[in-house]
Amino acid sequence: MASPLTLIVAGDPGQLTGGYLYDARMVAALRARGRDVQVIGLEGRFPLPDDLARRSMAQALAALPDGARVVIDGLAMGGLPEVIVPHADRLTIIALVHHPLADETGLDEATRRRLFDSETRALALVRRVIVTSRFTARGLERFAVAPERLAVVEPGVGPAPLAASALDLESPGPRRLLCVATLIPRKGHDVLLEALADLRDRDWTLEAIGSHARDPDHAARLFDATRRYGLEERIDWAGERSAAELAAAYHRAELFVLPSRYEGYGMVVTEALSRGVPVLTTTGGALADTLPPAAGLSVPPDDAAALREALAAWLDDAELRRRRRRGAREVRRDLVDWQQAGDRFLAALEEPTPSALSAHARAEESPP
Repeated sequence: MASPLTLIVAGDPGQLTGGYLYDARMVAALRARGRDVQVIGLEGRFPLPDDLARRSMAQALAALPDGARVVIDGLAMGGLPEVIVPHADRLTIIALVHHPLADETGLDEATRRRLFDSETRALALVRRVIVTSRFTARGLERFAVAPERLAVVEPGVGPAPLAASALDLESPGPRRLLCVATLIPRKGHDVLLEALADLRDRDWTLEAIGSHARDPDHAARLFDATRRYGLEERIDWAGERSAAELAAAYHRAELFVLPSRYEGYGMVVTEALSRGVPVLTTTGGALADTLPPAAGLSVPPDDAAALREALAAWLDDAELRRRRRRGAREVRRDLVDWQQAGDRFLAALEEPTPSALSAHARAEESPP
C-alpha cells in the first residue's frame, strides 16, 4: 500500500481562491486513486509569519514520523525556512509553488527582498518543487532550483456546459462581462475600472465575483472609484459565491475579463474557456501562456488604455465576437481535465527525489 501523504497549507484549506482550489482538486484526485491524504491548515499569519504561524508549522512537522512524505504549499512554506530545517532530512518534503511570494503586487522593496531570501532558503531544503505553470518553472531559476528538482503540473478543468453566449454566436446585448478574482491589488480591478469609465456610452454590465475580505482597504478604494466614475448601476461587486452561483455567472457571461498584473497560472481563464466563453486578459506572468490567442484578447498588464481599446473592440465589433466565440469553443475540446492533472501530480510525487546533498548543505549552497 502506498505511504500516506500530508498536505500543509496556510489557514483554512477550504478557501475559494485559485491556489486553494488547486490544492483541493489534487487532494481529491489522489484520494480517488486510493491515496491516504491528510490536510493540515496552519494557524497564524502568512506569508510574513507571526509566532503563531511558526508554532503551528513546527507542531505539524514534529507530529510526522521519520520518512513521511509531506507537500507544503508555498504560501505556508516560503516564510519559514528556519522551522523546516530541523525536519528537512528526516522527512521527504515537497514544495508546491503557485507563484513566488516576492512577485506579489504592491510589496515595498524591503519586504520583497525579505520574501525572496526566505523563499530561496526554504526551497533549498526540499527534495522536489511542483509548480503550476511553465512560467513559474522558468522563474524559479532565480531561486537556484535545479531543473531536476522541478515538476510542472498545470491545473485542469471540470466538465461544464457551454455558456448561453457560446450556444448563440449572434448573442444580443447588453454585453455581460464577468471577472472572478479576489479584490487585491495584483488582480488589477483598478485598471479595469479606469478602462470602463470611458466606455459608459456602450451597453455593458460587469459582475465582479471575489472576496472583499483579503484586503478590505483596497476593496473600499475600488468601491469608492466605482461611485466616482458613476458606474454603480453597471457593476455588481458580488463578493464570494457558491460553486452553483459561480457556475450560473459563467453561464450568463459573454466575455470573461481578468486584468491581473501577474498570475502564476490563472485557473479562471481555463474555467471560462471550458464553457466556451472568450477571455480578455493581460500578458502578466503566466497569462501569456494560459490564454490561446484564438480564444480571446491579451493586453499588457497595468495598461488601462490598452484594456479600454480591447474592450471597445469587443463591444463594437460583432465579427470579432463571433471569431473569438468560435475560438473558445475549439480550444475547449483540448483542455486538460482534473483527472489528467491528478495523474501528473501523482507521477511527480512518486518520481524519485534527489538526495545527493543534505538539507543543510543545500541551504548553505543557496544564494544569500
